[in-house]
Amino acid sequence: MNFYDRYWSKASIVSYLLWPLSRLFAVLVWCRYQAYRVGLKDSATLPVPVVVVGNITVGGTGKTPLVIALVKLLRAAGFQPGVISRGYGGSHSGSPQLVSASSRAQEVGDEPLLIARSAQCPVVVCADRLEAGRHLLANCEVNVIVSDDGLQHYRLARDIEICVIDGERQFGNGQLLPAGPLREPVSRLDRVSLIVQNGGEPVDDRYAMILQPTFMSRIQDPEVRIPPDSFSGRQVHGVAGIGHPNRFFATLRSLGMQLIPHAFPDHHQFVAKEIQFFDKAPVVMTEKDAVKCADLTDPGHWQLHVEAVLPDPFNQALLDKLKKSN
Repeated sequence: MNFYDRYWSKASIVSYLLWPLSRLFAVLVWCRYQAYRVGLKDSATLPVPVVVVGNITVGGTGKTPLVIALVKLLRAAGFQPGVISRGYGGSHSGSPQLVSASSRAQEVGDEPLLIARSAQCPVVVCADRLEAGRHLLANCEVNVIVSDDGLQHYRLARDIEICVIDGERQFGNGQLLPAGPLREPVSRLDRVSLIVQNGGEPVDDRYAMILQPTFMSRIQDPEVRIPPDSFSGRQVHGVAGIGHPNRFFATLRSLGMQLIPHAFPDHHQFVAKEIQFFDKAPVVMTEKDAVKCADLTDPGHWQLHVEAVLPDPFNQALLDKLKKSN
């Protein structure tokens, strides 16, 4: 059981002890937002529409598959999208850097590299997303920018905000950091443009997103593809270094696999001994983990590819809002 499930999923002794610090954090969050709202701090705009995809909780909610889906949707609608990201988990710092399919995840981060490869669009990483956006526009043919995370990065003005909610975890114990998982109060949802719920039955004005398994590919040779349920009935090692590994493990079980789970922290930098096991059972990883592990694997290591499926009303609502922002 990870930290989130142990201490933040419900009220706990730890959350009670940390409650005074969460009140202080709430004040800081409120003051920072107000500083941008009244102009004490400046938000800079870019000459193209900016769509921010983020969340108000710590931990994985499915932002990266959603970003990839949005890029494909926008391209199909005639736009030329590009993506900016902080590049969390990578060693690169300082000036903005353009990510290519041949970049190393250890340098640019696992999520930006996965987006660059899967969405096949320009991606720029930089801790300052405003500078990332400027670099993207200066070097690539882009007429709309999707920000991977950055809901709290108010320095960059945005036209559309999309908040992703984990349908299983929701908001945990409802407390702000460090007593709970919230980066901002739940009331922050009142200010976003669209709310997407990953899994579960959506309520109110949330749009349902489903992460649909599409196929598995061999990590050493991605051209080798098999159906996602090819290991049904077989014992499999499941490896996940993501924000919510149990969601991935549940997906593998739903595909009929007899799972031996191996959970690691989000953005974990693997070494070979962590993913090599002393049996002949296949090893199945997330796409996000696989981009870091190509040099550590053998032919028995596979990655499960998933696709974010969104309802047509969400797609239309996004395109309508985007057209109004032009």
